[in-house]
Amino acid sequence: MRSELCDKLGIEHPIFAFTHCRDVVVAVSKAGGIGVLGAVGFTREQLKEELDWIDEHIGDKPYGVDIVIPQKYEGMGDMSPAELEAQLTAMVPQEHIDFAQKLLADHGVPAWEDGTTSMGLLGWTEATATPLLEEALTRKKCVMIANALGTPPADKVKMIQDSGRLVGALCGKVKQVRSHVEAGLDFIVAQGGEGGGHTGDVGSIVFWPQAVAAADGIPVLAAGGIGTGQQMLAAMALGCAGVWTGSLWLTVEEAHAEPAQKESLLKASSEDTVRSRSWTGKPCRMLKNDWTEAWEAPENPKPLGMPLQGLVSGDGIRRTAKYAGVADTQKVAFNPVGQVVGQINAVESTRGVVMRLLNEYADAYEKVTAQLEG
Repeated sequence: MRSELCDKLGIEHPIFAFTHCRDVVVAVSKAGGIGVLGAVGFTREQLKEELDWIDEHIGDKPYGVDIVIPQKYEGMGDMSPAELEAQLTAMVPQEHIDFAQKLLADHGVPAWEDGTTSMGLLGWTEATATPLLEEALTRKKCVMIANALGTPPADKVKMIQDSGRLVGALCGKVKQVRSHVEAGLDFIVAQGGEGGGHTGDVGSIVFWPQAVAAADGIPVLAAGGIGTGQQMLAAMALGCAGVWTGSLWLTVEEAHAEPAQKESLLKASSEDTVRSRSWTGKPCRMLKNDWTEAWEAPENPKPLGMPLQGLVSGDGIRRTAKYAGVADTQKVAFNPVGQVVGQINAVESTRGVVMRLLNEYADAYEKVTAQLEG
């Protein structure tokens, strides 16, 4: 099951695990895959702390970092993060802030400790993401950078490749695949619409082979709907060089999520997710709840574009994460997850998930081979 990417990255299995939890990053890499730390929401100092811990515990295994560096966004300009945040904040209607705050208050979500109602830009802009990239590139064991939203700017692609690392990006449309190819990326993550987080609306089994065909030989990682080894085999059979997984790791033993959040995910069915612009300003798949439905109601404010909506919802993201089990917080919590959540019904160890994927893959391969030979 080794692929070209395995050899380039120094890993045993083409299993890429996107996670915001450093413990999961280490556990996946030690199990033979590669953990990829999601850096959105970190300051450079916070990312440094996380990467210091990973470097100390991961041994000689490699890992990656996932950053959001958009090509275009509202208010883009040559200014400092503080100046950009001030400019963008002035563009946010007070109506949206008040609506979000009322939703949280009505569900009993405690206010943030210092009384502030904004998390800032959350790394959704080039000005805030560049320091994160610079920090990641100081780490020898960080062998790859992934851009979570669109084709990275050309200067960032050059910076990463000149450092000797691979750079890739996610996409949900064929035209985005072509953009990644033109930019000279080293790998492409093709995410079908059933995936968690930011997605397109084309299903995985349709999109993956289209992405492979358009990638012009660049390795494609399958994302969206990968929860078993059988699904992994299907992706490889469609030409993908590996799998990019995310939802699988939200409920593992090592995940830092609060018990109430894990419970919401473990109880959810595949029908309990929705693509909504209510948190980030771009279509993002998550558990549907009172928050997502409120932003769809015709009498209420409509979500703003990225990154403005993040300035509205950022306070909710941090508060519903910290106070996940308080009052009715889960009814307005930000729980990004793919439709594969319906297959996640028990807490497993991270290593156990990797081993299960490999065993299921092997069993499925044998069954398919036997059918073809029979």
